[in-house]
Amino acid sequence: MTNPYHLHAPLRSAPQSSSQTFTAKLLLLLTLLPLSLAALAFILQWRGGIPDPTTRWSPPGSNHLFPGMEASPLSSAVVRSSSSSDCVNLGRSNSPSFPYYQNWKFDSAADLKPKIVITTSTSAGLDQILPWMFYHKVIGVSTFFLFVEGKAASPEVSKVLESIPGVKLIYRTKELEEQQARSRIWNETWLSSFFYKPCNYELFVKQSLNMEMAIVMARDAGMDWIIHLDTDELLHPAGAKEYSLRQLLLDVPGNVDMVIFSNYESSVERDDIKEPFTEVSMFKKNYDHVPKDTYFGMYKESTRGNPNYFLTYGNGKSAARIQDHLRPNGAHRWHNYMKTPNEVKLEEAAVLHYTYAKFSDLTSRRDRCGCKPTREDVKRCFMLEFDRAAFIIASTATEEEMLKWYHEHIVWDDKDIRIKLLRKGILTRIYAPMAIIQGLKESGVFSSVIASASTTLSKEKFLATIDSSNSSRATASISHPSRKISRSSESMATARKTLDVEVAEFQELAVPPLSPPAMDDNQLSFEV
Repeated sequence: MTNPYHLHAPLRSAPQSSSQTFTAKLLLLLTLLPLSLAALAFILQWRGGIPDPTTRWSPPGSNHLFPGMEASPLSSAVVRSSSSSDCVNLGRSNSPSFPYYQNWKFDSAADLKPKIVITTSTSAGLDQILPWMFYHKVIGVSTFFLFVEGKAASPEVSKVLESIPGVKLIYRTKELEEQQARSRIWNETWLSSFFYKPCNYELFVKQSLNMEMAIVMARDAGMDWIIHLDTDELLHPAGAKEYSLRQLLLDVPGNVDMVIFSNYESSVERDDIKEPFTEVSMFKKNYDHVPKDTYFGMYKESTRGNPNYFLTYGNGKSAARIQDHLRPNGAHRWHNYMKTPNEVKLEEAAVLHYTYAKFSDLTSRRDRCGCKPTREDVKRCFMLEFDRAAFIIASTATEEEMLKWYHEHIVWDDKDIRIKLLRKGILTRIYAPMAIIQGLKESGVFSSVIASASTTLSKEKFLATIDSSNSSRATASISHPSRKISRSSESMATARKTLDVEVAEFQELAVPPLSPPAMDDNQLSFEV
């Protein structure tokens, strides 16, 4: 009789052999598949078959590269040390370079629209001006008119600034002041209330006169928009399709004459900040960007005993379309001699104001003003209440007392309050400017600017620059301050006022720095 176990033995081994073969083939397939894909990707990339990811980030239909993607002639330049103290923190860091800022010149194609110019009046050094300027270059500003004096007009600073494409320096000389004394707005009534006063009032007049000149320069340069900005302010183009001021203004309807940027105010969290642009990320939002109930409901926690919701101004800054009859209306607004401008206020974009961000700002403001530290005299020098209080403290207190006052009124030490106001939307975190400026610094943009200015200027040209700057400063030092109007100028203003009756209806008073609404304002509105 046949053994049944012997009969079925071969039949049981066959399935086992088939299963082993299938497993081996599957393992082989899984091994070859990723290798094949990797080889295919390598071949496509080598042949140029895979597009650069940055091209997918460009606007539709645009073939422009990001600023600075061109090969840099300075990428291998050796950065030399500078004797200027404000250049110390502008060199390369040990962190990896940010890839989009290789060419510090930021050459922009001539056909890019709209063309934007920023004008400013400054006495700052390179440590503040360079990060401020190149940040705005990144977001689309092509031209800068810098009305310089003090440190900004010194040879070691001005020679660097003049080497940057798109930058025009105007020095405050006797000739400039005489030219401005013959200008149109010098003899008009809307600005006259700011004359005869020192410090902030004098600066306000200078800024207005400089803005009037900048309008003419902008028109001659073919600019489309003009913005007046201080060097402690950064534009934050939130709400645009991309993080671009150019794109933001491109989307503005053609019938709009002026765009208003509400300002956010820096809210520092410690007292040892050295570089506010890269160390401050927390800001207090403007009244216009906060629900009214939240604003007044959190007013006490927001002000912490200070005179107002903001330390300084709260009425923002503005951009004006270049057109006929345009004029400044103070440092914060523009106007038109022949019509009331059609203006819009942006809902998301803002001006980031880094005010009192450094402890040293207390003493620097004090040193720039010769007023007496009394409650009556500071009213003659400063327009805003907090500036007056800060000046008195900086002039009368010891450094220890000043530091204590700085923490009580400016530094946000209380973590619980910070979190509460962040959740309520009073405070907000903004990191984009910090990241951009840090990237510029790490890629060596600032050090390349300084190195290029040192190597391109010949010894003879450098000496001529020093002689010219020294003579300009000497001339300017004996010139009359902008606030002092001669008797002849006063009579000219009277005659002008009589002759320009038709234009006068369009001449509203200049807009000064204004504080945000206070609790009293809100109570009055409810009472009415």
